[in-house]
Amino acid sequence: MNKSFWKSGHNPTLLAAFLYFDVSFMVWVMLGPLAPIISQELGLDPAQKGLMVAVPTLAGALLRLVNGVLVDSIGPKTTGALNQLIVIAGLLFGWWFGIDSFAGTLALGVILGFAGASFAVALPLASRWYPPEHQGKAMGLAGMGNSGTVLAALFAPLLAKLFGWNAVLGLAVIPLTVIFAFYLVAAKDSPDQPARKSFGAYAEVLKDKDAWWFMLFYGVTFGGFVGLSSSLSIWFSDSFALNPVTAGYCTAACVFMGSLVRPIGGALADRFGGIRTLTAVYILAAITLATISTGPATLPIALALFIFVMGILGVGNGAVFQLVPQRFRKEIGVMTGLVGFAGGVGGFYLASSLGLAEKYTGSSSAGFLIFAALALVALAGLTAVKGRWRTTWGAALHGARI
Repeated sequence: MNKSFWKSGHNPTLLAAFLYFDVSFMVWVMLGPLAPIISQELGLDPAQKGLMVAVPTLAGALLRLVNGVLVDSIGPKTTGALNQLIVIAGLLFGWWFGIDSFAGTLALGVILGFAGASFAVALPLASRWYPPEHQGKAMGLAGMGNSGTVLAALFAPLLAKLFGWNAVLGLAVIPLTVIFAFYLVAAKDSPDQPARKSFGAYAEVLKDKDAWWFMLFYGVTFGGFVGLSSSLSIWFSDSFALNPVTAGYCTAACVFMGSLVRPIGGALADRFGGIRTLTAVYILAAITLATISTGPATLPIALALFIFVMGILGVGNGAVFQLVPQRFRKEIGVMTGLVGFAGGVGGFYLASSLGLAEKYTGSSSAGFLIFAALALVALAGLTAVKGRWRTTWGAALHGARI
């Protein structure tokens, strides 16, 4: 990062946004690494396991819409504080009273959705402090908070083995509380806040066809990332008979790659343009997911393929959010909610479809193959709109590339 970037915004807010996003994602996908243990204790079938890890994703997607509205109404800092309090209270309740049924895990998943909805808060909280030419880097660094999924994959199974999986809910409250305290002190709303709008005004954004394109594009990149983050522990356990801790380590390696390269994706988009970057992402993602659908013969090959595709999807996540704030700067709060919603829906579809495919066909191959096809659909859409984008709103930007 060059010196002009660090001087162009508010660094304490950027750090607070990253940390809030990080611990929120840690608990959002926590049921994924715990799924092999929970399913064994509760006797869940593959479809139930898939639904259990997918519910937080869907709840987070829906709540991102709510947060998108609140961010532009009461400000991102206040919205984030409310979400953090709900998650902390929900985890304490689950830990204190215990969860011993499939229905209980689904209810917990809804609460964890508030953590997943942090996406619609952390990104505009950071983004509004930075000028257009640094949007890719700012959004990439704040969005790198999805590395919290690595923490869940590494530590949740290990702590569950030592103390029981219900205890993990209470232990997760410790870092959440520490980061919440820092967030209250360090985060500040940008002075460049949009005027408060009525709810009906947000619906106006959906009349713009570009909003729907961005929802599709992120539904594939982030949907693939979070869907795999939630499902890979189950997949590694079922495919190679790994114990939960080892499956968690494998998942952590994949998720780490996807998280690490997100800011690189934003920087690449700043340098070469988001459209070019996304074009490469969708081509490589489709090829890799189709290869995975054939069923890798060995663990090292499977691990390499998943690490690669998670890295590609991470680049795509950064590239999409290099473009969004340039096209919808005044509506960035609601657009972050809408695009994040689509990403969550994509993740819910992938996670649940892998479980359903496993239950009814004996293999998850169909789920991977269909998602590869969705990447090609996104590629076709991007090809269709890129000329118009470059000659309309893209041409009006100064110092930024699309």
